[in-house]
Amino acid sequence: MALLLLGVYSGVRTATRSVRSGSIAVERLDQLRSAQQFMRQELTQIAAVPQGRDQNGDSIYFTGDAQSMRFVAPLPGYLGKLGPQLQEWKLVSNDKGGSRLEVRFALLPPDGSNPKPLGEPEVLMDDVREGHFSYRTPDLPDQPGTWQATWPDPRLLPRVVRVELKLDGLHDWPRLDAPLRIDPTAGQQMDLLRGLRRQPVTR
Repeated sequence: MALLLLGVYSGVRTATRSVRSGSIAVERLDQLRSAQQFMRQELTQIAAVPQGRDQNGDSIYFTGDAQSMRFVAPLPGYLGKLGPQLQEWKLVSNDKGGSRLEVRFALLPPDGSNPKPLGEPEVLMDDVREGHFSYRTPDLPDQPGTWQATWPDPRLLPRVVRVELKLDGLHDWPRLDAPLRIDPTAGQQMDLLRGLRRQPVTR
């Protein structure tokens, strides 16, 4: 009887571990899908709204390198009522030999003062073994755009943003290429228009 009970207990314990492992796998897949959906939505909706100005007084619309990027975009749902927000996406150490992808949000005051951080960073994806961002320049009339590991001109917006991650675990991260809906040169055009408006009218 003892051996029979031991066998039953062992079977239940194995089944419990299987269910738990299955639940973890499902949760991981849900996290991956949710992160991709959020990231695609935010990247495609990047706005030509300045996040600040450089030392020459030119508007800064987008900054990015292989490990981080900053831009302005509206948040989904009721969070969008706060207006477009400055977002910083960054790959940081998770103290487990890998990285996690975090996002920070900040409000942009209408008076042009420094952005106001909103709470602590949110984790978009954890247990990242390797990852990087890259940015495609707009096409020119005589040549196609090229991919850059660091965005070269913060006064302009990229044409496409790419997110590549390698994750620990069973699930792979499908490469994410997010084309911006807005004209990549819109920010510069807006500055030019403002400059024209500041010029005195001659008669």
